[in-house]
Amino acid sequence: MNRILVFSVLSLLAMAPSYAQTKGQGLFDVDARRTALAQPALTIVRAACLAIPRDPSWTNLKPIDGLKAADGSGMDGGVNNYAWAVMVLTGRALAGDPASETSLRDLLLAWAKAKAFENTEAESDAYYVLKRMLLPTITAYSVLHRSLDESQRRIVSGWIDSLVRKVDRTFDTDADRNNQRSLADSILMTWGAVMSDETLYDKGYRGYRAILAGARPDGSLVLETRRGARALWYMRQSLASLTVMAEVAATRGTDLYALREGEANFDRLLSYLLNGIAEPEVVMAYASENDSPGAEADFRRQDISFMAKRSQGRHYMAWAEPVVARDRAGLATKRLKTLLTRSFRSDRPLIDELAGGNATCFWGR
Repeated sequence: MNRILVFSVLSLLAMAPSYAQTKGQGLFDVDARRTALAQPALTIVRAACLAIPRDPSWTNLKPIDGLKAADGSGMDGGVNNYAWAVMVLTGRALAGDPASETSLRDLLLAWAKAKAFENTEAESDAYYVLKRMLLPTITAYSVLHRSLDESQRRIVSGWIDSLVRKVDRTFDTDADRNNQRSLADSILMTWGAVMSDETLYDKGYRGYRAILAGARPDGSLVLETRRGARALWYMRQSLASLTVMAEVAATRGTDLYALREGEANFDRLLSYLLNGIAEPEVVMAYASENDSPGAEADFRRQDISFMAKRSQGRHYMAWAEPVVARDRAGLATKRLKTLLTRSFRSDRPLIDELAGGNATCFWGR
């Protein structure tokens, strides 16, 4: 009887995450996920955690003193290499690879001691790059926490805390209200949960509600859908950050996926994106404003390159993993699950900075 009970509990852990968790750990419950990954039910998912090999040279990556606006939103090579190393090593460490856990610890300690990124130029483009690398770093810390001694925790957490507070600023531009703000709020909320800092957590929570409150009745976001050929691109980016915030809240037993502000909720925004992917004409009236569209001047040529895995290993739809893992009722989630199965399953593991790293490893089923 006891063995049957234990097996039942472990089977539940291996399945979809629950809203009944009480201890916030950041992006997901690290201990529960580590236990689940050790079970036969998640053998394939554990393989996804280990799919990308560890590169021993990663621990020798040179810390970056600061980022400049010229780096732009594309992220320069040094930051890309750091972020990729952190994301790969975090997934491998979570799956129980001791060499990767050691490499991740050494990498974070080296960059923390060097106070990497502390001299980043106070400009929105440079800060955007800083925000992108922060979420994987925070997730790495939450996974690595148990293997750090008190002194090491103080060094790494102090470094991360300084950077998190740095990105919580405004520039009197649209970046204060668009997807860049959503990304900042996801970082504040995640770090607030990790460190039990209720002020940071609540600021991110309020940011989530503000996004919903600012949505049109059809689920479109004003500042994203006016972006010409990248209207759907930025809708997807905002949804990635909303997903992160909803997952962080879920570790505390709060269901932000179900939260409604006016006529908008997560599913309404998700449905709009999926409608636009299926029929780009849906977004044309808004996209015709063509505000800061990027390289493509024709708003009718919607950029949906986020549907494909990028050459450097990232997949901008990685945030779909936690959404479909919950098996929520509703057409939007069912449509997203169908899309993942049809278009992304062969691309696994789905890894991206905006999802905190190896999303297939963290949430996949």
